[in-house]
Amino acid sequence: MDFRGSYAEGSAAGDYGYQGAPESLRLRQRLSAVPDQSSPQFNWNPDHTSENEEGSSDRQNLKELPLPMELKKAIRQVQQMKVPVVSGWQSWRRSKSKTLKRFREEAGGILAYVALWRRNLQKIGGHFGGGVQSYFLFLRFLVVLNFFSFLLIASFVLVPSIIFHSRSSGNNSNINISAGQEVCTYYEPNPQGLVDFYTYFIDLLTGTGFMEYSYLFYGYYNNTEGITNDFSYNIPLAYLLTAAFYSIFCLICIVIRMGSVIRVTVKTGGRTVGGYSMLVFTGWDYGLQGDRATKLKQNNIRYKLQVDLEEERIKLKAASLTLGQTVGLYSLRAFLNLIVLGLIIGAFICIFLATQFSQTNRETDFLSLVVQYLPSIVITLANFVVPFLCDQIALLEKHAPSTTIILALLRAVFLRLASLGVLLITLWSQITCSTEDGGTCLPCGYNHTLYQCWETRVGQEMYKLAMFDFLTVIAVMILVEFPRRMVVDSCSWKLVKFVGRQEFVVPQNVLGLVYGQTVVWIGALFCPLLPVINTVKFIIIFYCKKMTLFYNCQPANRTFRSTSSNFFFLLVLLFGWILAAFTLIYSVAAIHPSMSCGPFRSLTMMWSVVPNSFHSLSSSTQDFLHYIGSQAFSIPLFVLSCVVLSYMAALASVYGQSVSLLKAQLKLEGRDKQFLVKQIEELSLASRKRQDC
Repeated sequence: MDFRGSYAEGSAAGDYGYQGAPESLRLRQRLSAVPDQSSPQFNWNPDHTSENEEGSSDRQNLKELPLPMELKKAIRQVQQMKVPVVSGWQSWRRSKSKTLKRFREEAGGILAYVALWRRNLQKIGGHFGGGVQSYFLFLRFLVVLNFFSFLLIASFVLVPSIIFHSRSSGNNSNINISAGQEVCTYYEPNPQGLVDFYTYFIDLLTGTGFMEYSYLFYGYYNNTEGITNDFSYNIPLAYLLTAAFYSIFCLICIVIRMGSVIRVTVKTGGRTVGGYSMLVFTGWDYGLQGDRATKLKQNNIRYKLQVDLEEERIKLKAASLTLGQTVGLYSLRAFLNLIVLGLIIGAFICIFLATQFSQTNRETDFLSLVVQYLPSIVITLANFVVPFLCDQIALLEKHAPSTTIILALLRAVFLRLASLGVLLITLWSQITCSTEDGGTCLPCGYNHTLYQCWETRVGQEMYKLAMFDFLTVIAVMILVEFPRRMVVDSCSWKLVKFVGRQEFVVPQNVLGLVYGQTVVWIGALFCPLLPVINTVKFIIIFYCKKMTLFYNCQPANRTFRSTSSNFFFLLVLLFGWILAAFTLIYSVAAIHPSMSCGPFRSLTMMWSVVPNSFHSLSSSTQDFLHYIGSQAFSIPLFVLSCVVLSYMAALASVYGQSVSLLKAQLKLEGRDKQFLVKQIEELSLASRKRQDC
């Protein structure tokens, strides 16, 4: 469509006197007799070639024209009556694009309909808003991630091992034993039947006894290579590569989800100009249902406004401080940070001592159950007590409210992940005899006296951490949240009403999920079925959290911004993955595998199975892999990657500049509107004075 001229107030279209399409067409015929440059002119017979080149831009231009709606409807009717002349290729391309678009829409609708917990999530979002719903969405993401991870492990490790065990087929690699290494091949997992009920209970909670020598742990898998006709399957190679691909698969899923969150953040603008206006005019959640949800959302909006105003007040106060007051404030913060650091170091020392004590005491009574769970108990107590003390100390640091929340979360994240690191370092030091004289590790390369199959022992520790985390969630719901709700609902004391129900704090609950998922990533190499255990655990936690949310808890009045919190949670999850990746690399490349159990019992390092399998390939395959790893392939790939990254960085820079220009334009438009309002007020005041005179 060709648009020429400008829209004038005195034109025939200015009075909006269009009662229908026939009248508008007659009006067009009368106006076409005498050309008027002050009114819009339309080409009602456009060239099909230009239309085909422009595509659907005419429809967009029609929306942008300053015309009454009735005239736009008439123009659209005339356009629909025209049949454009297109070629066969263009017609086929348009039909295919429409079909593909319709297929995507239908597939998206079907996937949304069959999505896991769709109705439950809608109900949670309707009653408590998008902030609380984000926790359950994150939990669903972890459930799906663990389920597909289990399918990967079951397809390449579990099912082939079951088949080889049932058929007793395959060749086991011989173990080369030197003089003095006979003791290294001794391993007695004690897979006897149950004697008493409490023994069964202890074995179930600790992974010992009948559970130790099973598909659950590393020690049960053999170094088998199945050979059938022209097909061979190497269990050790499949075990190692599956663990690597499992980690890479989780990383890809995290990066993809982070990319989607970043896109949402860019679209919404984050903390753009006019944050107060956005909060007032676009901050309401129209999916809420019920008086409780609406009051909660009102409190959240009021809290956000209070936080923004408090931050502005603190900034103004900080700008007015003298040099002596500034030095005193930073000295106070440095002293309080030293106290926080001392608390964290004290927690690490307790974890180190508890781990050492639990590893040297392994009996089969209830007291030993507490001893074996001692590292898990200490880690859980440290993750509860130290963040609580840090939150109280943070109130004395006189930061802005948002800065206080971020500092508390960073300290809690560091404590949770570093506590797992301290546990692993303690285990590695005992396995490799780095804390002893080293004589115990000389025959086998590891501490065989304490760890006959150290991979299974590490898997048992991760299993106990996962089980204790699950038991803690259930115990808190039954012993803390439910009695507290009963007391609050039945007691009318002012103090009880002031304390209220337990708050459902989204960041702390999400950090608990991240901690549990990090434990699974660390232990997946040593306990291959840990992902499916974590899947069942998260499913039960979903329903328990939903129940306690609706009946026992109330959402916290202080909430995170949804876009920044989602990205922060995924970033913390990425840090947990990095910790697990370091654990995997160190275990595979630095520690001698157990000589009495597992698929790598005949090797000096777990990684040795890769070069051994490489040399067994055909010459052409070896040449291809050599080329992939050579400089002739890696350098061009690196250059191409740099070019692509440079292009993406330049594109992001251009988009950033465009966003900055739009923000500046919004500022100018806001100032112009304020100026015009002032001018209107002055003119109206002057006109009133003239009328009074």
